[in-house]
Amino acid sequence: MSVSFAPEAVRDAASGTARSRAGASAGGRAGARDAAVDLARAACLVVVVLLHALMVGVSVHDGAPVLENALDGWAGLPALTWLAQVMPLFFVLGGFSSFLHWSGMRAGGTTPAAYLAGRMRRLLLPAAAAIAASAVVLAVLTLCGVPPELVAVAGFRLSQPLWFLGVYVLCTAAVPALVAAHRRFPVATVAVLAALAVGVDVVRASTGVTAVGFANLLFVWLLVQQLGFWLADGTLSRLQRRTLVALAAGATATLFLLAATGVYSFDLLANLNPPTFALVLLGIAQLALFSLARPALRRLAGNRMLSAVVQAVNARAMTIYSWHMLALIALAGLLLLSGVSLPQPLTPDWWATRGMWLAAVGVAVAALVAVAGRAEAGRGGARRGTAGRATADGGGAERAAVRPGVGAHPGLVALSVACGSGGVLVILLAGAMVAGWVTGCALVVGALALARAAAAPGSRILP
Repeated sequence: MSVSFAPEAVRDAASGTARSRAGASAGGRAGARDAAVDLARAACLVVVVLLHALMVGVSVHDGAPVLENALDGWAGLPALTWLAQVMPLFFVLGGFSSFLHWSGMRAGGTTPAAYLAGRMRRLLLPAAAAIAASAVVLAVLTLCGVPPELVAVAGFRLSQPLWFLGVYVLCTAAVPALVAAHRRFPVATVAVLAALAVGVDVVRASTGVTAVGFANLLFVWLLVQQLGFWLADGTLSRLQRRTLVALAAGATATLFLLAATGVYSFDLLANLNPPTFALVLLGIAQLALFSLARPALRRLAGNRMLSAVVQAVNARAMTIYSWHMLALIALAGLLLLSGVSLPQPLTPDWWATRGMWLAAVGVAVAALVAVAGRAEAGRGGARRGTAGRATADGGGAERAAVRPGVGAHPGLVALSVACGSGGVLVILLAGAMVAGWVTGCALVVGALALARAAAAPGSRILP
């Protein structure tokens, strides 16, 4: 739902290496955009929202309202996930754009702390508002006498997509260090991360302790993000088509073989919680396929109408991701209150109504994001016209907040990262309770305040 970074000019003022020159060629001039990346990022976000919408199952059983994952137990889900599991591509594209974005800011003299202060503000602003709204909604449902078990299910469903925010915050915090590692030791960096990710899977499988696998929330996604660096530095562009085809086929065949032998699940959503190395293999295949399709995607993105849609989606990508579950829960509540006859999930009648349901979801999400987006622009101090040019993860708002050539307070930035990821963790662990949302919201708001304080004039540290 990517959230990715806005492409910037790529040049390494310190070393002027060939890799940086290739990245500059791939990324284009300062402020240039890659239309293929923009299109793929927007498409991934749409897929995520549609998949979550299909998972919403609302019905009445024995006179009691039921809110459930409609796709649980559906025989066709594993096959669907081989197309709909787009999170690896999200992180690949995020790695691509973060490499270019940080390289451009670094060349202008911006410190890592200043870069991260801007990133935290851009990531956490829409999330903080959505989390606060979710806490209020759950509290109101409780006060209105809605059955506690239904409130708990709503809270749990609202919390699930937030894992992405927590992980993305941590991956973003690692960008300056991992970009430096990629420039010096590109193969070794990938090899170390791969060894750590596989090692976690081995320990988890051999001990049966599922909790061990959550270490791969870092190792797997940092590795997939690192793959995007290879796209950004021009390495993938220099590969022949037959090499890319072989890479995609080899990664897919390996993943299929490991799933067939029971090492990993055929359901690629099941490999998400906790993450497994299966997602890395999927990410490699998606990276190769994207590279093959890149010229065609650029031509497709030249369509004026499609380009306008892509720009609109990417301009508010983090807002869409943060708010779409609240829109889904609100629509589910309206269905339950409407008194209309609701078909049981996965029945023919249920499938027949999915078109209308998805259309309603699109309208509801667009309306909610329009309102939330205006509020964010006001709180972020964006000037008129900035929002349309800003990207989902660091466009105009961030560049206005952190100018090239300045620094920020590293300690405050580190606290911001810790509070932001910690707040999400609290919600994931206690999202079924209103208190968990209130606590998590306080931490995320605190993280946002720390990021702002870190970039304040009085706390800047000039390089």
